[in-house]
Amino acid sequence: MTRTQKIKPNEGGPPLTRQRQLVLDVVRSGDHHPTAAEVFMAARETLPGISFATVYNSLRFLKDAGLVREIAFGNGASRYDRETDRHDHAMCSACGKLVDFDLPGTVALTRSAARASKFKAESVHLTLVGLCPKCRDLKPSSSS
Repeated sequence: MTRTQKIKPNEGGPPLTRQRQLVLDVVRSGDHHPTAAEVFMAARETLPGISFATVYNSLRFLKDAGLVREIAFGNGASRYDRETDRHDHAMCSACGKLVDFDLPGTVALTRSAARASKFKAESVHLTLVGLCPKCRDLKPSSSS
């Protein structure tokens, strides 16, 4: 299998090992976007002997297989997304919460950006950065 081939368990691809299945289950278990360290901690609850290297390598395999999506933000830890279809994200600049959303008009925005940059667009990933509702409510309002 090459790095770019997409496999799906039970659809002609090789079966996942117990460790890879556990890592996939952890990523798919919630509506958050866990880091490798968070996946490791959750996986250890089920399989105490699993190593961080196994979790990290499993995440890389699952990403290459198209079963999870890696979201990288600069120098910060990558997050892993169970949703592999095209969608956008909003990230809280205070607490780091990351949520999925779909923005109508992204196709037109991609075409416009491609024309302006003279690039042939392969994908676009929009990340809105700001304060989530909880952090916005906690932030003291400034009075002028």
